[in-house]
Amino acid sequence: MRDFTLSAYRRLLDAFLEAGYAFQTFSRYLSQPLPKVILLRHDVDARKQHSLTFAKIQREKGITGSYYFRVVPQSYDEGIIRAIYDMGHEIGYHYEDMDFAKGDPHRAIRLFEQHLERLRRIVPITTICMHGSPRSPYDNRDVWKHYRYQDYGIVGEPYFDLDFRRVCYFTDTGRRWDGAAVSVRDKVRDHFGLAFRTTFDIIAAVKSQSFPQQAMLNFHPQRWTDDPFLWMADKYQQLAKNAVKYWLIQWRQRRAMV
Repeated sequence: MRDFTLSAYRRLLDAFLEAGYAFQTFSRYLSQPLPKVILLRHDVDARKQHSLTFAKIQREKGITGSYYFRVVPQSYDEGIIRAIYDMGHEIGYHYEDMDFAKGDPHRAIRLFEQHLERLRRIVPITTICMHGSPRSPYDNRDVWKHYRYQDYGIVGEPYFDLDFRRVCYFTDTGRRWDGAAVSVRDKVRDHFGLAFRTTFDIIAAVKSQSFPQQAMLNFHPQRWTDDPFLWMADKYQQLAKNAVKYWLIQWRQRRAMV
């Protein structure tokens, strides 16, 4: 079966439900973590309509997730943001202000304030998550070396506020679940020693009861589709991106050693 389809996504959610996992938004987990739980995180980088489709599938199954929107046209849509929130899901800011500010943290924080307020005019925002900006030399998290997001009513940022020794992290970055080698910034230190290439590998682990009790799964909904033409185009586009990102990572690592 083809991976990265809505059919595969539904099968994944069903496997978790059948195995007795609960689902929490990121903010709810921070305040009242459940012992056997899945955190569904969605980075809305592009094709925002796909995120609305994900949200509807989750609502049908009585599941909630967290959706992080950028403020660029390919992500930001007030109607979609409000619709997803009205389904009971969490909305957060997918910030990339250090990139926008070309590495100037003082300009970045001003942009962050503006963009956060823009989103809060639509729905409440209490959590944020950095956008990896793989082509940029700037890490968007670096703004917090100079400022505190807690001062803006933010209760959590996954890369700072999750204990990844307890919560296993998986991301579909690179259009695969074991794409650390082609991920510029969307990765954390591995404390579990688990690797799954496909969604079906994850499903098998859940059914065999070898999947962790707590996990955050990060989805990029733009790459999940049942449309065969869009699916094929995204597959080969991602293969090209992965090759570029791999060599970019190698080049940056060599520069850091000089």
